[in-house]
Amino acid sequence: MTGTPVRGTGVPARCREWLLRGLSEQTARHPGPHRTPRPDQEGHRWWRVMCLTGVDYFSTLGYQPGIAALAAGLLSPLATLVLIALTLLGALPVYRRVAHESPHGEGSIAMLERLLPWWTGKILVLVLLGFAATDFIITITLSSADATAHVLENPFAPHWTRGGNVWITLFLVGLLGAVFLKGFREAIGIAVPLVAVYLGLNLVVLAVCAREILAHPARIDDWTSALTAQHASPLAMIGVALIMFPKLALGMSGFETGVAVMPQIKGDPTDTYENPAGRIRRARTLLTTAALIMSCFLLLSSLATTLLIPQADFKSGGPANGRALAYLAHAYLGEGFGTVYDLSTITILWFAGASALAGLLNLVPRYLPRYGMAPEWTRAVRPLVLVFMVAAVLITLWFRADVDRQSGAYATGVLVLMLSAAFASTVAMHARGRHGAMLGFGAITAVFAYTLVANVLERPDGIKIAGVFIVAILVTSFGSRVRRSFELRAGEVVLDGTARRIVDEAAGAGPLRLIAHDPRERGSRDYHAKEHEQRRHTLIPKGAPVLFLEVSVLDSSEFTADITVRGDERYGVRRLRAAGPTVPNTIAAVLLALRDRTGEVPHVYFSWTEGNPIPLLARFLVFGEGEDAPVTREVLRRAEPDRRRRPWVHVA
Repeated sequence: MTGTPVRGTGVPARCREWLLRGLSEQTARHPGPHRTPRPDQEGHRWWRVMCLTGVDYFSTLGYQPGIAALAAGLLSPLATLVLIALTLLGALPVYRRVAHESPHGEGSIAMLERLLPWWTGKILVLVLLGFAATDFIITITLSSADATAHVLENPFAPHWTRGGNVWITLFLVGLLGAVFLKGFREAIGIAVPLVAVYLGLNLVVLAVCAREILAHPARIDDWTSALTAQHASPLAMIGVALIMFPKLALGMSGFETGVAVMPQIKGDPTDTYENPAGRIRRARTLLTTAALIMSCFLLLSSLATTLLIPQADFKSGGPANGRALAYLAHAYLGEGFGTVYDLSTITILWFAGASALAGLLNLVPRYLPRYGMAPEWTRAVRPLVLVFMVAAVLITLWFRADVDRQSGAYATGVLVLMLSAAFASTVAMHARGRHGAMLGFGAITAVFAYTLVANVLERPDGIKIAGVFIVAILVTSFGSRVRRSFELRAGEVVLDGTARRIVDEAAGAGPLRLIAHDPRERGSRDYHAKEHEQRRHTLIPKGAPVLFLEVSVLDSSEFTADITVRGDERYGVRRLRAAGPTVPNTIAAVLLALRDRTGEVPHVYFSWTEGNPIPLLARFLVFGEGEDAPVTREVLRRAEPDRRRRPWVHVA
């Protein structure tokens, strides 16, 4: 049926219309903070975009100091120094390279996709999308859970909220989903003051803590004495810190978001799409500035919390658990300032979830529709929001809204993405012959691999959740690919000059008659034998001209492609030759293009394929060729509902 669809009047029809409103191939149009700007947009200054990244990156100050103290104890500052070194000497150089290699927001996943051919690259992308989903979904649930901790520990919180960790977290998650279901406007204008206020309040808290420590130097002596009592030598302390620092990996989150928002950065007037040098330079400035700011805050907060908060208060259920800096704000600046700090922290943690959800809504549709691995409804924002919200609710219930229990899963997603980025940078440097840089990135890759393995062994929940996401993505993606395999799967079909001449000459004798021929059978005898066979077993009129149609498969893992048809004459026959992701879909697209050019319905002639049809169908799904005749017929049936205009398929 064609034309404007008739809107339903029932409740289910209205709900469907509301859910699928804005359905579009261009998923990057989603008005979230990571969307791709329109060509007429100039972008934003890098420091404003840094604040957008910062709602995810800087918000980890809400829970990172407490997690560090809980994981490393008195060695928290030393373990934090190791983390800072890995951030500045490892993650930062890697993502500066990623910004150079994928300046349009594709991230490290796209780098690996380009490095690995055929289905290998596609499957790797799907696996990485599973880890990315783990990262972003846990960002939503962990940030909401920590925001809940700040609500419950505030002295002005109503008594009926006590013990409400789960339902308050679910309320915040639901509120986040409701905002996106209604529509989420450009977030940079909100992120700038939010980050500025939050960092300003943290600076005040840390300054007051520094004054308190300097006024009571005995605290430093007590700390160093306790360290000496626990560890035999400074080397032993460093060794333990190196072992402990993987538990602090949350402090490196936000780098993948930093490269994802690159299209928002304003470049130089001389920038082009192929060479956005100004945008790359400013993106690198963004990454470096954010890393330096966060490193300073992490170190200062680790020192302050370790020296001023009793270790027992960091444990689960303790007043500093998941909210160490807020604990200090209330203790040293009063309940009024502490409440303002709590409100700022709650807001930025909740907004970090908004940033993560917007990232998911742009990341997942960027790949899956292009692979043919997403149903039609995934092009719309609202159904995806509901899917992600259901996942967030299930994870919140699984972990009972506990910040500490979710930290392992969060770190797993972050570290896998960083490991993939480091590996991709290593391979990229190898391809360019820059062996020094290759060795450096290789060493970073090894460190990230160790950190990931240590984190997974210590806290396996992350890999379990990622495994659930990966299996779900693989199953739904390949199911969608099978279901959509019979679509036309072609963009524009273009005939070169020779092909147009051959077609026009043949069309002068009536409808075009094309013989599908395997391009690997190239001898003169093959062509004439095929023509003789088809004329003997089909109804090709005697003396009617025939054309040979040959399709080569370039990459069967691709879903769609533009098709160029080239014509030539060889061995006394005239040929039309094309290349596409599959044989039958490409033949169907060429037939429809020839029909539109000549005004006559063409005929195509096949020979039956020998073999079991089930393996042949599987071969078509994986390799793009197999049971060509019936698949071509099915593709044409779906593409052209009018039987009078549908090209004819004959099989001998």
